[in-house]
Amino acid sequence: MKILVTGGSGLLGGKICEIATEENHQVYSGYCHNVPQFGNPFKLDLTQNNFDIISQIKPDVIIHTAALTNVDKCESDKGLAYKINFEGTKGLAKIARQLNSFFIYISTDYVFSGEKGMYVEEDRPNPINYYGYTKLLGEDYCDCVVRTCVIYGARPATGKINFALWLINKLKEKEEVRVVMDQYITPTLNTNLAEMILEIAERRLFGKFHLAGATRISTYNFALEIANKFKLDKDLIIPIKMDELKRIAKRPRDSSLDTSKASKILKKRPYRLDEALEILKKELIK
Repeated sequence: MKILVTGGSGLLGGKICEIATEENHQVYSGYCHNVPQFGNPFKLDLTQNNFDIISQIKPDVIIHTAALTNVDKCESDKGLAYKINFEGTKGLAKIARQLNSFFIYISTDYVFSGEKGMYVEEDRPNPINYYGYTKLLGEDYCDCVVRTCVIYGARPATGKINFALWLINKLKEKEEVRVVMDQYITPTLNTNLAEMILEIAERRLFGKFHLAGATRISTYNFALEIANKFKLDKDLIIPIKMDELKRIAKRPRDSSLDTSKASKILKKRPYRLDEALEILKKELIK
């Protein structure tokens, strides 16, 4: 296939480009600031809404991973968040329709309020911050909506470090870290997520899919599991409550995603946390 990935230098986009290249797909990786490592790179600024280059590429599939994901930045600069996360997505979807390209949109667990957790695809979204709101708006324009939760992986996205690598680095330096104990998630290994998304692309599966890790866990216990796996000092991990963090935007208390649908339909199933951390450990050794 000819696959176009936005956010090609990001944690997820970069991994999709890497795996798709290994599988001999023709890969085009869009970027705004940092040149991607994999695929044929091309400049793409979602704020400009100028997608002529995509018309020239004529991809079979567009996988839209790019977004303004800084939750507090979205809250403080709503205009920018709306422009990138909604208007940019809407513009890409329009081009996809014109080219008959299958359009996959990476959404978020933050479209939910976090009042109940283990959300299924049919649950009614109710975002409590502007980031979740803008991502929800984009869902109406896509062939396939992929919602995911707390992505982590072995390689840092350019200019940005994910929770697992941040924690490992801090603990190796013998630094104390404060981690919330009353927030529940289904953390997702980028390799597992990329493989599932590529299967959806190959099979052209329409609709909504919750693609996340198969284990619901508190952020604090997630940190403990990482420390145990990498034989690091878990006593350096200090539990705190969400309310102790003075953040601009509200966060859902339990945005965990139920991945039963994906487990039934996809050959590449969501990994349990123990499986994912084992793969992460092997990838970090490479």
